[in-house]
Amino acid sequence: MAANNRRMSGKKGAQVGSGGQRRRGLEGKGPTPPAEMRKGHAKQRAAQAKTRRAQGRTTQRRGGRSASELVVGRNPVVEALREGVPASTLYVQQFIDNDERVREALQLAAERGGINLMEAPRPELDRMTNGLNHQGLVLQVPPYEYAHPEDLVAAAHDEGQDPLIVALDGVTDPRNLGAVVRSVSAFGGHGVLVPERRAAGMTAGAWKTSAGTAARTPVARATNLTRALEAYKKAGVIVVGLAADGEAELGDLEALDGPVAIVVGSEGKGLSRLVGETCDVRVRIPMPGGAESLNAGVAAGIVLYEAARRRS
Repeated sequence: MAANNRRMSGKKGAQVGSGGQRRRGLEGKGPTPPAEMRKGHAKQRAAQAKTRRAQGRTTQRRGGRSASELVVGRNPVVEALREGVPASTLYVQQFIDNDERVREALQLAAERGGINLMEAPRPELDRMTNGLNHQGLVLQVPPYEYAHPEDLVAAAHDEGQDPLIVALDGVTDPRNLGAVVRSVSAFGGHGVLVPERRAAGMTAGAWKTSAGTAARTPVARATNLTRALEAYKKAGVIVVGLAADGEAELGDLEALDGPVAIVVGSEGKGLSRLVGETCDVRVRIPMPGGAESLNAGVAAGIVLYEAARRRS
């Protein structure tokens, strides 16, 4: 009975069954953390890789504005600034090694104006980038302001011209989007239309590929691409789809002389069924060299050149 009383007492010191250890020695370190939080564990590395992949994509918000984006690393930041990618803030790590890329980034940001320069400790940059290798430089790209699909037609009419628009169906590579924007600008088009879901958006990568032309060529975003194309048809715009098995050949397409929206699908899948059915006509680009397909940027450039040639 005495032993029971001693075990239940609140006094410090050795306890029955403790082997003479002090109470503090019996205190555990808490539950084992999950594998994703254990340094060096395979599951933690997998989770970090997933975060890095997600970081490379720009999450789109509903409406006419995309989410802000971070360009991470010395070379990517310098390249983005060289190409005129819009930026709101350049974050520079405190006590950073001042090499040529850091100096150029600071100089470009200062010359452009309107870019805030912020010094931040490394832990803060690690947090912002979810642990990516930022090398002490992080550039924040502001949300892109998308136009409304009807704005592209209205802009052409305001200039007294027939609309010349390129719509992308299922094109997910931002570099292809940037290339199309560049071609539309080069051949006198009035804008690019992209769907809101499962499609490339105006990320820093798209801006860079556009070589600055995205600043003067609007990109519109449609909640439903098929409905947007139907609205174009009601407004008198001929919708032309590019397809390897199209019933007409590009050189014979007279519709390029007037108001037209050219729909380009992905290189692998082409036009989706609903979009293909919405098109007034589907055309093919002759390829005597035997290539099976062209990527969206190249295909759009060829058709836009033909349209510009006819209109001139």
